[in-house]
Amino acid sequence: MSLEAITLEHLPSSYKAHLALFHDVKNSPFLHQQLLARNADFEYAFIDASIIFSRTQLLSAVFRAVLAAVNDELKTPNVHSEIVTSLSSSNNIADAYRRFGISPTTKDLVVVRVTFPGNAAPPIQPEQIWEHLKANVEGEALDPTEENIIAATDLAKVRKYYKLNGLKWLDDIKDDKARSREVETLILNGMALRGV
Repeated sequence: MSLEAITLEHLPSSYKAHLALFHDVKNSPFLHQQLLARNADFEYAFIDASIIFSRTQLLSAVFRAVLAAVNDELKTPNVHSEIVTSLSSSNNIADAYRRFGISPTTKDLVVVRVTFPGNAAPPIQPEQIWEHLKANVEGEALDPTEENIIAATDLAKVRKYYKLNGLKWLDDIKDDKARSREVETLILNGMALRGV
């Protein structure tokens, strides 16, 4: 199974995040339409994987969104849309959906499903989530590892969306690992400072 379950530290243990990664997705228009139609069967954070620079970036957005849900401070309709907007360094929700969420042209897709106890029923089980994704996402399932996420990253798009173009000092860093650490730090800082 290529669905990874994560317990987020410093949050109630009843909240779990489930991550999946799909490559070469063929039915992005269908999945995008399900979100627009607010189909409850598709309550996921569908994220364009090309703008995910690292697992740390992704998990930071998940943590921020779940924390907002726990504290009843969501700015969007649900925790899954909050994950998408938490990736942005801007407060513009529509812009965040457009840049970071699934679009009809998305080829690589990160899927996040947050489960937590509800008033009426127990949370959906990981096996049910995985079966639903396998039945509805037409793409190659990959483990959501750092390597697989990085392979889908479009660095030009990441630098544009996080306003990292034209930073001569960043471009002057010759060591790829050091430059990647700096890019990740700038991304995380932008996400953390959103709305401050």
